[in-house]
Amino acid sequence: MIAPAVAVIFIFNYVPMYGIQLAFRDFDFTKGLTGGEWRGMHYFSQFVHSYMFADLMRNTLFISLATIVFGFPAPIALALILNQVKWKRAKKTLQTTVYLPHFISVVVMVGLLNVLLSPNTGIVGHLMDALGYGDVNLLASTKAFVPVYILSDVWQHCGWNSIVYLAALSAVDPQLYDAAKMDGASRWQTIRNVDIPALVPTIVILFILSMGGVLATGFEKVFLMQNTLNLPVSEVIATYVYKIGIVSNQFSYSAAIGLFNTVINFAFLYAVNVLARRFSNISLW
Repeated sequence: MIAPAVAVIFIFNYVPMYGIQLAFRDFDFTKGLTGGEWRGMHYFSQFVHSYMFADLMRNTLFISLATIVFGFPAPIALALILNQVKWKRAKKTLQTTVYLPHFISVVVMVGLLNVLLSPNTGIVGHLMDALGYGDVNLLASTKAFVPVYILSDVWQHCGWNSIVYLAALSAVDPQLYDAAKMDGASRWQTIRNVDIPALVPTIVILFILSMGGVLATGFEKVFLMQNTLNLPVSEVIATYVYKIGIVSNQFSYSAAIGLFNTVINFAFLYAVNVLARRFSNISLW
């Protein structure tokens, strides 16, 4: 029964990996994927020594790590709060409300940001003007780009990401809550001594997986939010690969950058998995 799933994964995930060789060749349209002069590590060296390397790594790491720092704990906190709601109808209403933003497409989300943050017509723009900040275009500000990106990302995905934590909390033995209540534990003490320990294995696993994409900043949202004014902080590896590979037709160079990105992500994943196994005895393998 699992044979079709294995076949799909093999065909669509492993067979295309043959294209990795483009990162080591001088791609030639006339010779196909197997042709072109072998260049070895030339394109990797070109990227590392390029003037864009430091800025790309800084922007990508900053956005990714900031998203993890602020975005990773948010679903945990939300799940703990929702778990304390005892009125079932109110709990279902709250869950539905916080899940809905996840289903907004990236294009619509960025469109909403453009409308809301417009210095001339947006609600936030009018509010900042009323507070005496003047006409401030947050999407064109290098200082505001990352906070806007992170806050909107947390708002959009926090509710959906809390589902797995709510599932983990639903598996907690009710007798533990009864015992805590009998011992006179407050609500915060119950959360600290019952709920959080129950979430630790799930938190560790999801944290390891999130570190595996530390350089995999989402392309669509960053690209749609980019403009010439915020480009110094919004140009990341994903958008640079698109511009080099698709726009400029430098396929070998873009393949090398993409492979470099993947190797670094795997290194982070492996390192965090080793640390988690050593200190918490919880790991992916």
